[in-house]
Amino acid sequence: MELKTARLTVLIDPSKKEAFEELCRSQDMTPSQVVRRLIRDYMSEQMAAAAPRKRAAAPARKRSR
Repeated sequence: MELKTARLTVLIDPSKKEAFEELCRSQDMTPSQVVRRLIRDYMSEQMAAAAPRKRAAAPARKRSR
């Protein structure tokens, strides 16, 4: 777990916020835990999707003899 934290402010419709908080409670999780998981999952997916593009875009290396 990270040692430092930073605040992320998100504007959301009050009714969606209430429904989200209730859903989190029903799963015995805090909204912060859920948002951190969503961010981690999103970043992993995007990095995995970008990796093949980076390899394909990289010029072929010349072998040194």
